[in-house]
Amino acid sequence: MGRRESKDKGFEAAASMLGPGVADGVGGWRDYGVDPSQFSGTLMRTCERLVKEGRFVPSNPIGILTTSYCELLQNKVPLLGSSTACIVVLDRTSHRLHTANLGDSGFLVVRGGEVVHRSDEQQHYFNTPFQLSIAPPEAEGVVLSDSPDAADSTSFDVQLGDIILTATDGLFDNMPDYMILQELKKLKNSNYESIQQTARSIAEQAHELAYDPNYMSPFAQFACDNGLNVRGGKPDDITVLLSIVAEYTD
Repeated sequence: MGRRESKDKGFEAAASMLGPGVADGVGGWRDYGVDPSQFSGTLMRTCERLVKEGRFVPSNPIGILTTSYCELLQNKVPLLGSSTACIVVLDRTSHRLHTANLGDSGFLVVRGGEVVHRSDEQQHYFNTPFQLSIAPPEAEGVVLSDSPDAADSTSFDVQLGDIILTATDGLFDNMPDYMILQELKKLKNSNYESIQQTARSIAEQAHELAYDPNYMSPFAQFACDNGLNVRGGKPDDITVLLSIVAEYTD
């Protein structure tokens, strides 16, 4: 089991910590009668609960991912499946961002219309990202599974006005950076409605491109780089979360 395309879940922490996260379930589980969205959704809901309960270290988002995954493994919820995951934790009092990314979901930090930070995509080989998994006993050792510790972790300072975009690969496979930046430049203020509309606009444009058979998408270009004759967009579920670094007040 490797590639996926399923529903995703985001979360936001309260107080001085902002924590968007996305997870993308492996679509191949449908062949086994398993809803791929159950694993990714449960993983993110568990992360959200741990954050709200204060059971995390802000500077260690891999710890949030590890604890959540361990809960799933302990069969507190009967569950099978696989998922990528990306968690971004912003300490708004220190303006420092801490991230953990496993697989090919990811984030961009945009400042002054340019990308100043981005996640690194993790692939075992073409179209097969790193992923967390829970397999039935008969499939253990066969189903691809990575440790949360394998997630790429970064920590860096951000500035007021920085835009943090967190998304599943359904966005990045269909829209190159310059298209995403064009949409973000239309964001004129930081109120909720404006941010929501911009996120929706980006997701809708990516969805439209995903079904264009003549479009040379980033995914198609990557496929060609790997010796495959591919053209067009890549139909997939798309989740886009937008956050803007602003002054923190109680």
